[in-house]
Amino acid sequence: MALTKSFKELVQRRVGSDAAFGEALLREGIDTMLAGDVDTGKAILRDYIKATVGFEKLGEATDTPAKSLIRMFGPRGNPQARNLFGIIGYLQKQAGIELHVTPQPR
Repeated sequence: MALTKSFKELVQRRVGSDAAFGEALLREGIDTMLAGDVDTGKAILRDYIKATVGFEKLGEATDTPAKSLIRMFGPRGNPQARNLFGIIGYLQKQAGIELHVTPQPR
C-alpha cells in the first residue's frame, strides 16, 4: 500500500516532536524485519531515516553513498547484512537506545 505524502509528512513531524514515537518507529521497523516482513520493515526504517538523520548524514556516517542507501531501503532494495547492521547500529546510537533480540514465550 502506497502512503500519501501527507501521511509521510505527519510521521516526520511526529518523530521530530515526540522522541518516544521515534523510538517506537525504529523498534517497529527492526522487529518487522526480524519477523520476516523485510519489505515493510525497510519502508518503516526509510521513513524513520528521513524523519531523523536523513540519508546524506547516514551515508557519511556509514561510508555509503546516500543514493545507495535510498535504493537499499526502496521497494526493490536488498541490503546486505553487513550494511544493514551497520545502519541499525548507527541509528540506535543516534537515538540513544540499545535494542536487543530476546525470544518470545511460546
